[in-house]
Amino acid sequence: MKRKLIFLVLFLSQLGWTLDRQPNADYQSRRQALAGKTNGGAVLLFASMESEGPNDLYGFRQDDNFFYLTGWSEPGAALLIVPATEAASGSPARPYTEVLFLPNHNVSQEKWTGPKLGPESPDAARITGFDHVEILDNLRAELVRLLSQQRATVYTDVPAAGETSNSTAPLSWLSRANAFPTYITFLDVRPLLSSLRTYKDAGEIERIRKATDASIVAHRAALRAIKPGVTEREISALLQYEWGKRGCERPAYAPIVGEGFNTTVLHYSEDSGTAQAGDLLLIDAAGEYSMYASDITRTMPVSGKFTPRQREIYDIVLGAQRAAIAAFKSGQSHLGRDASDSLYRVAYDYINTHGKDLHGAPLGKYFFHGLSHFVGLNVHDPGDYDVPVGPGMVFTIEPGIYIPEEKLGVRIEDIFYVDKNGTLVNLTSGLPHTADEIERTMAGN
Repeated sequence: MKRKLIFLVLFLSQLGWTLDRQPNADYQSRRQALAGKTNGGAVLLFASMESEGPNDLYGFRQDDNFFYLTGWSEPGAALLIVPATEAASGSPARPYTEVLFLPNHNVSQEKWTGPKLGPESPDAARITGFDHVEILDNLRAELVRLLSQQRATVYTDVPAAGETSNSTAPLSWLSRANAFPTYITFLDVRPLLSSLRTYKDAGEIERIRKATDASIVAHRAALRAIKPGVTEREISALLQYEWGKRGCERPAYAPIVGEGFNTTVLHYSEDSGTAQAGDLLLIDAAGEYSMYASDITRTMPVSGKFTPRQREIYDIVLGAQRAAIAAFKSGQSHLGRDASDSLYRVAYDYINTHGKDLHGAPLGKYFFHGLSHFVGLNVHDPGDYDVPVGPGMVFTIEPGIYIPEEKLGVRIEDIFYVDKNGTLVNLTSGLPHTADEIERTMAGN
């Protein structure tokens, strides 16, 4: 008993350093919403393993979908959701059931990784928000008990051909252990989750806002630090220090800090250049707060003043962004390229009808990426691009012009959400937008 008490105290003390989770009821609502989309099929998902996190540099990070449904940030867990069904054809009625499976304590491993919550803890249900918390070793028995002995459908993260996922190894083991009915159909749960994740609840938007606010402070610090002779790596380090000070666990994606020709390389990642007088410097970087990302890009003159040509291109990019914002209509506008009411088309047409390259050709060909993407647990969050943009959606608007011949690349990227009234809200409105605002901020004003 004394050992368990000591462990519980240690574990609860660790919670003060863990993620800013939403209330357990929010995650339960998502599980119930998912269950309503499976036509009676069960959902079986597996957390990432300790050694399989996507970014070992920053330590373990939970699988996005698993976190979305559970809020659970520790490795090695499993989730089972079995929707309620009515009695039919001799089969008894089945109540709605959800179970979180936690691995047994590995005392040796926890010496390296810290204490973990086990299913035997009397506080497991309260902490996790699950009425049923079981040891992972009982997963097979629960599947046999809860799934039909004739046939069943199970939704999981089915990997594409030649790929693996969190479910690959455990599903293989469970199949060999005869955990499933004779006639079993596995379907990919990710399209259903993408549909749900298209719409953010208030708690998600608040965490995206916190990531964004911390990133805004970081960008402002970077704006004031830019001058000839500063290195791209110095600016990248400054950004990460500033948003880290404000609660972000890690970058939301690999920061892009490029000057001169590097501004024209969309996913430039070397950060090895040195800022030269007369060049532009582009920063595409943001932090991640409690698993939620932000995404911000600004372009600025290394010397503190835009040249006439740099300002011309900058103003065209800003004009394209403003045109897309002005064209937005909740419930009508689309983020994809092909729809007749596409915001991308508005921005592209603006760029293609304003300004020329050095050879007199329109600039549209220098805008060669999409205008928008969803943002959430992932910086390029899953979402349904076929539906019109409406309340609860969080996305970027990021036009750009990239002219390698002139060593001139400009991108302006802001993050927006649509509130319950259909109003488009700019979460990055606190950052300088116009060329004049950029210059004043760089001058310390």
